Amino acid sequence: MNRAKRTEIFHRLRELNPHPTTELIYTSPFELLIAVMLSAQSTDVGVNKATRKLYPVANTPEKILALGEDGLKRYIATIGLYNAKAKNVIATCRILIEQHGSEVPHSREALEALPGVGRKTANVVLNTAFGEPTIAVDTHIFRVANRTGIAPGKTVSAVELGLEKHVPAEFKQNAHHWLILHGRYVCKARKPDCPQCVIRDLCEYRAKTSA
Repeated sequence: MNRAKRTEIFHRLRELNPHPTTELIYTSPFELLIAVMLSAQSTDVGVNKATRKLYPVANTPEKILALGEDGLKRYIATIGLYNAKAKNVIATCRILIEQHGSEVPHSREALEALPGVGRKTANVVLNTAFGEPTIAVDTHIFRVANRTGIAPGKTVSAVELGLEKHVPAEFKQNAHHWLILHGRYVCKARKPDCPQCVIRDLCEYRAKTSA
């Protein structure tokens, strides 16, 4: 995979979807942070179903903290790992209130210091809420980066470093969303839909499907 191929891949993905964004529903950086925290090992659809009920009642650190763990669990019980997530969300809300004036911090270090927030979550918030050209590597991006040859790597960290190095600057802001959506709907785990793939001729995946 060379620079020309990578550039053409992202040109095509941009033509297909000029303004990609997350499928999580949110109206503020705080709502996005909580949604991403809840999305670990869960689907965006499942998270949106829960937050659609939660956010009209509590969508600030103060209001969610007032619910307490048990109160929050009633809204997120349909989401995987909801007990641990409720504990982390409540702890995060308390820290946001006490240390950040109830605002979501803009720095990676401060975000990753929040309970339940790892590098991937921090990257999503920095990219989607604050417009930074970060690339959060989830299972979809890890698969697409390896299959296509855009940025192969044996670990999430290796893939992230590869993408940071190889994705042309003009595409970095939206690369995260393009790759996730491509992995979710086209380059699927069990059977990639290669015949419908706009980058099939550029992809280096040897086991392409024909139907």
